[in-house]
This record gives sequence, structure tokens and C-alpha cells, in this order.
Amino acid sequence: MSTSRRDFLKRAAGAAVAAPFIMPSRSWAQGTGPNGKLTMAFIGVGIQGRGLMGGFLSQDTHVVAVCDVDTTRRDAAKKRVDEKYQNTDCAAYNDFREIIARRDIDAVCIATPDHWHAITTLAALRAGKDVYCEKPLTHNIHEAVEVIRGVDANKRVLQTGSMQRSSREFRVAAELVRNGVIGKIHHVETQFGDPAVPCNLPEETMEPGLDWDMWTGPAPVRPYNSVLSPRGNHNHFPNWRGFREYGGGMVTDWGAHHIDIAQWGLGMDESGPVEVIPPTDPNAKRGCKLVYANGIYVQHSDGFGVHFFGEHGEVKVNRGRFALIVDGKTIAQFANEEQKSGATSLGAELNKAEEAFLKDAKVKLYNSRNHIGDFLDCVKARRKPITSEIVGGHTAIACHLMNQAYYNHARLTWDPAKYAFTGGTGDAKWLTRDYRSPWKV
Repeated sequence: MSTSRRDFLKRAAGAAVAAPFIMPSRSWAQGTGPNGKLTMAFIGVGIQGRGLMGGFLSQDTHVVAVCDVDTTRRDAAKKRVDEKYQNTDCAAYNDFREIIARRDIDAVCIATPDHWHAITTLAALRAGKDVYCEKPLTHNIHEAVEVIRGVDANKRVLQTGSMQRSSREFRVAAELVRNGVIGKIHHVETQFGDPAVPCNLPEETMEPGLDWDMWTGPAPVRPYNSVLSPRGNHNHFPNWRGFREYGGGMVTDWGAHHIDIAQWGLGMDESGPVEVIPPTDPNAKRGCKLVYANGIYVQHSDGFGVHFFGEHGEVKVNRGRFALIVDGKTIAQFANEEQKSGATSLGAELNKAEEAFLKDAKVKLYNSRNHIGDFLDCVKARRKPITSEIVGGHTAIACHLMNQAYYNHARLTWDPAKYAFTGGTGDAKWLTRDYRSPWKV
């Protein structure tokens, strides 16, 4: 690394979130890539980033740069892009700030561990770039608020990777609920695993080729362990997400998917719970409730995925699975038995539900059939996509509130408009984290 480049990165470090690389706003319409295509870069190219890259490479984009702190992953991503375009033009970086500094990049796709999401997202937004960022959108509540505000302040387009909203079964389920098909909703059960725990992994010897200090970033310094960042192009999802320093456990992993659908069905995308009730047992890992102003609650449990209970019936939905029960009669169902028998299909059962109850529905929800394609369409049109910062931010906040109730075994009351604890509950420290210098949000 040249001295000038090293000095540049050192100067940029402290400003990467506070005020990085301010430049004039511009849009895809200016067409900086070949044939006017959106020029993109990828920050984090592990298993999720690789999957997203494949989706974007098949769309109307031109990928010009990749970034990862693991040399093997970084080089493999560059090779993939170069093979796609039959050249050697794709740049490969260890430090995301070099991508942020490039004026020829219109948008970034961020698939880092959660503790990096907000820092990279805010840096990109303030540099005039649109963002596709994986879920959960942020590591904590403070970061979610800053990202929501940052998108608006910088007039950018952001899509959260909560792609279940771009699957038909979830949209149909939410439309059935929103149109009153099962009557007044009493509660919703959401299925996912445990909250996160503090990291206590032992030190392991690390092979050369991973910038561990950069991987750790804003989190506390700790010795390397391969559970957090397995070397190379592994084919599994690493369990950094199970530890509070880096993620929020399954509450912010699968919970960010299923709580998202619960809030969609309840019409709470721009709001959130007003109370969080932990389970009676302080050691329990299920049972926490998010209570909304209308009295409806969303409970963390074991079950179907997302299960709406109404006064006249039930709607159940998960990936590739669906059921509608009205007044004790099963109108449509595609679950375990139907999947095994092959007697019907998910599409056929969704058709039944739509034909019976949604032909003249008053509430029609955003219909996205391709999550990446929706983002690209919205970048071009300069409008909010299906899981904008409003959706992703409020879902993340609901997940983080649930985690704080578990972590502290505390009942919390919350003002979703002011993003603040109320009634003397909670602690302001629970909204954020201690950031390791020079990183901050």
C-alpha cells in the first residue's frame, strides 16, 4: 500500500460514519456504467454475499468492485466478476472505504456481519450511493434510527434484504389479514430460535489472509475463532450471529424475517410495539411478547413460521407453506401432508384463497415478485422499494426490543414515534453499543 493511500484511509477512518466522502447527489439516470447500467460494488462476499452477487449479475447492472476482509473470498469474488465480463477490470479491496470513495459506483450491496451494517450503509448513503443491505438492517436501535434518517437526508434508495415480502405466500397471507378475512386479530405467533449470548469462544490460531482487526471493526477486540469467521469460501452461515457483539441471535436473524411479516399483516410498518413483556422465567428463550397500541401482541414461540389468530379464523405462512382457516373450515392449505402427497401445490392453494376472499379486496399490498429486481426498479424510478429503510428499520427495532427484554429480563414500554423508552423502563445504554475507535454511529 502506498503512503498516500495509507494516509487517505487513516484520515477517512474517523469520518467514515460522521461525514464520509460528501459528494453531489446523482442517480442512475446519468448512466455511469456500460450502456447506462447501474454500477455496483459488493461489501462482504461470504455465502450470503455470493448469493446476492449472482442475483445482481443476472440483472441490469455492471459490477466494478468487491470487498472482503478475507483474501480467499475477495479473490474468488473478483474472479467470478471478471469471468462474467471476460476481462480483469473488477477491483478487489480489503477496506470498504475505498469503495465508498469511488465516484463511479452508483450502489452497493452490503452482506457483512450485522455489526458492520450501519457503518457501511451510512457511509454509502452520505457518499451519494444507493444501498441494498442484508437484514437485520442494523445491530442496534440507535443505528436503525440513524439509517432511517440517513436515507431521507441523503435522498437515497435503500432495500433491506427481507426478501420474504417478495414471495407470493407472504403477501397473500398479509392481504388476507389486512382485509379482515379472519376478523379482528387477537395475536400473532412467530417462530424462530434463541436470542444471542455474550461471546466466550476460545482463541484459535489464524491462518494468514484474514484482516481480523477489520473484521472485528466496531466490536470489542477479542481473539480469533473460526466460528465467527471461517476462512475461505465456506458453504455454511457462520455463527457470529449467535453472539451479542456481532448479531442478535435468531431473534434478529429469522426473527427479522418473521416479525417483519407480522408487522406487515398488522399494518405496523411505520410504527412498532408500545410494550415488550419478557417470559416469566428469566432463563426462557421463548415467550417474549411485543404488544401494540391496539392490544394485539406478537409472541415468540415454536410453531408454523408466522401464525395470525383472528376472531373468525387463522392464517399461517412460512416459506413454501400456507394455510387459511375461516370459521373452523380449512379453505386452503399447503403444509407438511400436502407437500408429501403432491396432491396440490402452493400456487393452487394460494389461488383458492385469493379467489375466495381477495378478488375485490380493498387493501392491496405492494406486489414485488423479485426482491433484487424491485430494488433496481426503485433506484431507476427514485421511489421506495418493498422493504425500504422504514420497513427494515422498524422491523429491526422490534427485534432489538425483544432481545433487550430477554437479555435484561425486563418489561419495557416504548414510544415508536420518538424511538424512546417510556415510563421509567429500559436504559438508554440498551439502545446502542460502545464503539471501538475509530468507528462510531
